[in-house]
Amino acid sequence: MRHSIAQRVLGVLTLGAALAACGDTEPAGPAEHAHVGLAHIHGLAVNPADGELYAGSHNGVFVVTGKSEPEQVAGRTQDFMGFTIIGPDHFLGSGHPGPDASGQPPHLGLIESTDGGETWRSLSLSGEADFHAMEAKHDTVYGFDSQTGKLLVSKDMRSWDQRAALPMADFAVSPDDADELLATTQDGVVRSTDGGRSFATDDAGPVLLLLDWASTKQLVGITPDGQVRTSADGGESWREAGSVPGSPQAITWHPDSGIYVATDQAIHRSTDDGATFDVYQQLG
Repeated sequence: MRHSIAQRVLGVLTLGAALAACGDTEPAGPAEHAHVGLAHIHGLAVNPADGELYAGSHNGVFVVTGKSEPEQVAGRTQDFMGFTIIGPDHFLGSGHPGPDASGQPPHLGLIESTDGGETWRSLSLSGEADFHAMEAKHDTVYGFDSQTGKLLVSKDMRSWDQRAALPMADFAVSPDDADELLATTQDGVVRSTDGGRSFATDDAGPVLLLLDWASTKQLVGITPDGQVRTSADGGESWREAGSVPGSPQAITWHPDSGIYVATDQAIHRSTDDGATFDVYQQLG
């Protein structure tokens, strides 16, 4: 298990440099949309505007209803290495331009959509940062930059403070305290109480790959082999829950609709706090 997460952490730090190389951009044409499916999911979030699950992926942002094939938003094929939703139709992303893009840098920095992913504009760090994990809480954006290996933090989404350099696969911010973060490393879950400037590694929690901290008592993580763990005390202790088959790629816990876990095979959903999971959307 430790070997598996070490490989994931290494991938987080080096994948951005291996991928192909924003201002406002127009949606890609319908011919692209007809041939591209949802794969390699990097982020999951529920849009308050319509209550639907959205996935940021290697092939763009998709709406996933669980009732029909995932629909690529705006026909845009683009690699969203980082993806989160911060309000109704208000998305943040990061990653790399699509195969037909020209004149864009290989790393898009922080990009924003205020129309549900139809159009995007560059906010900051264009050509510099490639966020592989992102959180937006407490009127603050946190991002793990694969290019520097550092946690970056911004209040205005334009100027950034560099925090700790830590080889992590994922992180989560406390819903109650802007300075408390958990991060997944090859040695286990580590905690910061100073806004990510430092992380305590002497009392690491279980080895997890992905995390999401939805509310005070709703913290969920998953191991590299798909075993789900939940915590009701901010990660001080963890309870064994259900499991999902395949390689985990993204996780989110929405207080109203449940826990979603994306793997290389499917998106799974739990409505009983992680005890059991059903296939919400088959992939491939």
